[in-house]
Amino acid sequence: MRAYVALGSNLNDPAAQVRRGARALGKLPGTRLVRGSWLYRSAPVGRADQPDFINAVCEIDTTLTAQDLMQALLDIETANGRVRDVPGGPRTLDLDLLLYGEMVCHEAGLTLPHPRLHERAFVLYPLAEITPGLSIPGRGRVEALLAGCAGQTIERLAAGIE
Repeated sequence: MRAYVALGSNLNDPAAQVRRGARALGKLPGTRLVRGSWLYRSAPVGRADQPDFINAVCEIDTTLTAQDLMQALLDIETANGRVRDVPGGPRTLDLDLLLYGEMVCHEAGLTLPHPRLHERAFVLYPLAEITPGLSIPGRGRVEALLAGCAGQTIERLAAGIE
């Protein structure tokens, strides 16, 4: 199954954290990293009293179920020092399952497509970069959704995932 994962960090060398997260994705059972985006710097959303984030998106092919992939993402976060003590606060590594094929799902611990991906420039820009024309179920094409993020500050860095 084709899936898309957002990666973000704003602690402990964020660019290195995001790259480690991408490598870990490619090591999951039955999973292949297809491509990763450039790295992007973005201001925090919600809690502004923290450092800027480094973000990216990876496209993967996986034989894991959506639920198993979500659990694997949580395990990777934990292995990389993620602590969930402040909602929306600083983090070493944040992995969000954005899309799992065309699946639409609303269950405990898993909502697909990711419920806020259509509102976040730091997700939409890297998605548009690696998969131009991608359509988000129930939301539309990524390029059209970018118009709703016009006021969000984002900067593409001179480095990518690899």
